[in-house]
Amino acid sequence: MAGSKMSAPLALVLVLSVLLTGAAHAAGPEMDPYKILGVTRSASQAEIKKVYKRLAKEWHPDKNKSPGAEDMFIKITKSYEILSSEDKRANYDRYGQTDDTQPYGGNSRYGQRQEGFYFDESFFNFPFNSKNHRDFADSKYTLHFNQYVNEVVPDSYKRPYLIKITSDWCFSCIHIEPVWKEVVQEMETLGVGIGVVDVGYERRLANHLGAHRTPSILGVINGKVTFFHYAVAKEHLRQFVEDLLPQRLVEWVTDKNDLQFLSSWHELNKPHVLLFDQVPVVPLLYKLTAFAYKDYLQFGYVDQGLTETADLQKQFNINTYAPTMLVFKENVEKPADIIQAKGMKKQIIDEFMSNNRFLLVPRLVNQKLFDELCPVKQFHRRRKYCVLLITGDEETFSFGNEAFLSFASTNSKEVVRFSYVYQRLQQPLCDIFMQNKDTVESPAQVVILERRNAAGKALFKQVTAWNGSEDDKQCLLEELERLQKDPSILVHDAMLPELNNEFASMFVIRWIYASYDYLTEVIDDILHNNWREMMPLLSLIFSALFILFGTVVVQAFSDSSEDKQAKPKAKDGTKSQNGSPGNGSASSRPPKKNFVEVTELTDITYMSNLVKLRPGHMNIVLVITDASKNILLSKYAKEVYSFTGSLTLHFSFLNIDKHGEWMDTLLEYAQDAMQIDEDDAGNRKMDYTGYVLALNGHKKYLCLFKPVYTGEDIDSKSSEDEGGASGGRSRPSSRDNHPPRRSKRSRSLSTLQIHHKLDRLALWMERLMEGTLPRYYIPTWPGLDKINPSK
Repeated sequence: MAGSKMSAPLALVLVLSVLLTGAAHAAGPEMDPYKILGVTRSASQAEIKKVYKRLAKEWHPDKNKSPGAEDMFIKITKSYEILSSEDKRANYDRYGQTDDTQPYGGNSRYGQRQEGFYFDESFFNFPFNSKNHRDFADSKYTLHFNQYVNEVVPDSYKRPYLIKITSDWCFSCIHIEPVWKEVVQEMETLGVGIGVVDVGYERRLANHLGAHRTPSILGVINGKVTFFHYAVAKEHLRQFVEDLLPQRLVEWVTDKNDLQFLSSWHELNKPHVLLFDQVPVVPLLYKLTAFAYKDYLQFGYVDQGLTETADLQKQFNINTYAPTMLVFKENVEKPADIIQAKGMKKQIIDEFMSNNRFLLVPRLVNQKLFDELCPVKQFHRRRKYCVLLITGDEETFSFGNEAFLSFASTNSKEVVRFSYVYQRLQQPLCDIFMQNKDTVESPAQVVILERRNAAGKALFKQVTAWNGSEDDKQCLLEELERLQKDPSILVHDAMLPELNNEFASMFVIRWIYASYDYLTEVIDDILHNNWREMMPLLSLIFSALFILFGTVVVQAFSDSSEDKQAKPKAKDGTKSQNGSPGNGSASSRPPKKNFVEVTELTDITYMSNLVKLRPGHMNIVLVITDASKNILLSKYAKEVYSFTGSLTLHFSFLNIDKHGEWMDTLLEYAQDAMQIDEDDAGNRKMDYTGYVLALNGHKKYLCLFKPVYTGEDIDSKSSEDEGGASGGRSRPSSRDNHPPRRSKRSRSLSTLQIHHKLDRLALWMERLMEGTLPRYYIPTWPGLDKINPSK
């Protein structure tokens, strides 16, 4: 009871503290967006936007690591949000208030942070995306995998999509929800597609999009996914959608280039649209329209606020109080259609564009255009007839072409479409309609046709040869009147081939533009640290470079190794560094090419050949004396030659007369391998002649080869005792009671014994390569003082 009585006042104190803290925060001084951005109150939107971009780049937390960079970036973003909105800016100018319904902040993942705790109904109601409490607005745009693949991706070639990635119990999703709803309401009216993906129910689609966290916002255009990486603000999302669009959709038109722009209808085979408006930037609605109809129309924009457009406005009598849209076809002096409205809606613009998609007499340049101009007959009442002029692009055909255009402009029948085709570019199609196929320069002719099925079947009739005379026009007019009364006059039938794509030659230009857009986006992603989405591309690039570079390097080294192996090595193998030649017997000496390069282990080569030897490499060191050097080196080169193909083995020799102390120190760690008798060890010094050490400098271990005499001797047992039990050192026999006689025999057999010390080295090397030899590890290699001459 006492605990419950204490808890109630404590809870009340906590609530009051939170409320007072919030009140104190709310009572704080309002920020001045003009001072933060450093602009005057009379600054234009273009100036404000320019300053904002500069400051946002300077104070972005990913670029600026100072402690106050994040706070300053938030203030800059909020200030721009206020001044970029005419309503918010006017409210601030009049009342000095920002009119915020919630503090500027949000998820730090998007570049902002929560400045203070605040209460609203979302905190108490928990509007998470659970099954029973799914946001109704989001459910309207929910996407599934099949819907995305079959509908969104194809439609993204006509309009961009803005997609939100969310999940159940996503706390961060609450903060972006108000901004998201506001943006959706605006973008949907402009024609932007909207989608919502719930990770909990559409994990497959989220993985397909590459969305690995919630909340995330991404854009889809032309089937390509681009992630949004800025603070979730209305202006940022609007700019994100605008950046998704290609850069060359709308051309800026002034008094200097207007004629050039409008006259390109013949080359592009498209009508041209001009929008006159007073804003200094192209409206987003106009850009979206240009993207949707980019295959049919060419778009230009005229800024009425520029003095360079005064003549153009006067020429077409443009009203400066409302946006005006003109469409031009073959006649560049007079618009074919016009609309003017103070608030243009998307539905009005779409209808205007659909009604003016084609020229009065378009040229058949590909099969897609042919299918739209001359559709296949479906019902009797929906018959469409095409009047086709087969002509050429030479100067001699220009008069007839202009006459055909003049005749088509007076046509008022909706069931008849006029078009022309260049015989030189569409020869297979023209061969079917033309009677004089063999004539190189055939005169222009007019054909009336009706397509019957998608396979290419069509009915047609040749009307007349066309040169643009009044008789030709009268003949064509009579045939069209007869056709309206009796469609059976189309007496010929044929299977039409598919048209050649005359704009296929522009593929390289389109590819260059697409590559430029892609590289621009890649650079932008790198500048904004978009590493997650960039990793696959960077990995692919570096992998390709690594493989290419590695192949070149390996090939170069392989060629050099083969050249080295092909060269004779007898001189290096049989000489030490002082140049002493080998004295091996002629029967055992191999050809000169069988010798290998053997270097002496000295205080100069000690660090590079042992201590700092690369990982995975080993140095095979032969121990010699001044007296045995020539014999052992010749035998050593012969035994190890078959192993010189390995790039990880290095071959050296060590003079024990100079570095005996180093050998004693090193082999203290391999006493079990030495098998030294204590009495014998105390009486005489060890003879290491003929020993071979395999030294791994990186892992600090060695493998030991002890010489074993295998040749024939008069006293075989004595020889075996000398070569096997003593490890190659001279040891007196227990049966010999005459030391002078034993010494004389040892001297006579010393040369033969030295030569046979390395008889089993090749077998030992094979075991070394197999990794079956015992290893003796050492804590550290002996210091340089251990390899100094001891005498």
